[in-house]
Amino acid sequence: MIRVVLVDDQALFRAGIRMLVDSQPDLEVAGEAGDGQEALAVISEAKPDVVLMDIRMPVMDGLTATAELLTRPNPPRVVMLTTFDLDEAAARAIRQGASGFC
Repeated sequence: MIRVVLVDDQALFRAGIRMLVDSQPDLEVAGEAGDGQEALAVISEAKPDVVLMDIRMPVMDGLTATAELLTRPNPPRVVMLTTFDLDEAAARAIRQGASGFC
């Protein structure tokens, strides 16, 4: 079973992604967060395999949270979420160690 943490400041978007993840027999949602700061705490506790991380969020954005997360031992894979085509921030996240973006 692959454990996933969803991180996005839009609760409705998280709910949609949760439905998608929950529909797959080999995936489970291990936790959710509404900003990067909250995400770091949830990830520490949930110990997911994958984090779906929004780039633009209040309090702490996804790039800052991902950079912090990737300094930790055995970090999960991070896939950055963005609604902008060819977003430079997504490309920067990949250069910093994120596994991908969609």
